[in-house]
Amino acid sequence: MIHVIATLHVKEGYLPEFLKHFKANVPNVLAEDGCIEYIPTIDTETGLEAQQIDGNAAVIVEKWRDLPALKAHLEAPHMLAFREQVKDLLESASLKILENA
Repeated sequence: MIHVIATLHVKEGYLPEFLKHFKANVPNVLAEDGCIEYIPTIDTETGLEAQQIDGNAAVIVEKWRDLPALKAHLEAPHMLAFREQVKDLLESASLKILENA
């Protein structure tokens, strides 16, 4: 199983618009072969000292059957269209791709 943590930093004030586009695409992603989980998350205030809050970030928590399924996801037509829709809303993006230890 492949785990992905995608951190998408959105331009100030545009997180609600970004999430609207993102959530509209979630059913397409969940229908992909090999997709186990695909969840958009945002920071929540906990008061924990070690926590770093970023109010302009969406963190996507993903699980995929294997690396070929993840690679197919990245090239899927609906993902190419989604990236085109949100490209002007994003400041940066980073990926952590992990496997079970």
